[in-house]
Amino acid sequence: MIYYLLPIFFLSAIGFFNILGIRQDIAANQFFFLLAGFAAFFFVRKIGRNFFITNATFFYWLFLAILIATYIIGLEVKGSRRWIDLYFFNFQASEVFKAFYILFLAQYLIRDYKFVNPFLLFLKALFYFVIPSLIIFKQPDLGNASVYFFIFITLILFSELPKKYLLYFFLILLLTLPLGWGLMKDYQKDRITSFFNPHIDTQGTAYNMNQAIITVGSGKFMGRGLGLGTQSRLSFLPENHTDFAYSSLVEQFGFVGGITTLILYGAVIFYLIKKQITYFFLRDRRDKVTFLYITGFLSYFVFQILINIGMNLGLFPITGIALPFISYGGSSFVALMIGFALIP
Repeated sequence: MIYYLLPIFFLSAIGFFNILGIRQDIAANQFFFLLAGFAAFFFVRKIGRNFFITNATFFYWLFLAILIATYIIGLEVKGSRRWIDLYFFNFQASEVFKAFYILFLAQYLIRDYKFVNPFLLFLKALFYFVIPSLIIFKQPDLGNASVYFFIFITLILFSELPKKYLLYFFLILLLTLPLGWGLMKDYQKDRITSFFNPHIDTQGTAYNMNQAIITVGSGKFMGRGLGLGTQSRLSFLPENHTDFAYSSLVEQFGFVGGITTLILYGAVIFYLIKKQITYFFLRDRRDKVTFLYITGFLSYFVFQILINIGMNLGLFPITGIALPFISYGGSSFVALMIGFALIP
């Protein structure tokens, strides 16, 4: 346990000091979130992962109900309903649901395929993916919906389901892309358009991406220092504590801080891959579920790192995907710690 808690602790500390340097007004909140996340980790470990595997179906439907409630009565911020106001903090169900969604789908996909219809099994798995993802997409939250999509594809790929069903799925997806584009909000379309042509509107849709790139460059090798990042401190970079927390981090701590963060991520990913390989060779059903869970969790963890850092560097379109342990927020941090606690 100590092996992967150390890099997680250091990543959390870097995230906290990054927030402290750019938004002192919310630094205390972030510290509370860190305490809550580590408390959740040890609480879930104390209960034991067998309890959560046994009740995976219950947790799936519970969080689905909370997602529906969020969509109907949730707190509206900048046109999005992603949070439920619990007075002391805002609860984002789409974040906390991720670990339970992976666990549910992992145990659902592990079965004796000699006694089931694989096509019907795939259709049901698709249903279990589409329902929460559609609600999240309509909040609207394209970023988290894409995370669920990537998790689903990864779990199907590593399951024993025939891969031809994925091919059919992608063909249908390709044919319905125009419909998906039509369902997207205007600002989501603008983000994609500005990514392919960042000079089309430098003061509008492409502003955030351009400012993120400038912020990263301004940090140079050693950084400007804690609280001395002009791009972040003077609010040239919007969402500098959430979507663009990595840009703020590099501006304050430079290339050294940025590469240190990546090395710590690498240590955590190495641990996950090592665990994944260990359970790959085990044949017991519970061990197969564990292998698939670790695979799904690894895909979620790596996907969010790549997409978030990529959009901070102008490599991917801007999406509302949090950077693990670095971005401000309680729900995302608690979700990650619960996810790690469910790994044996």
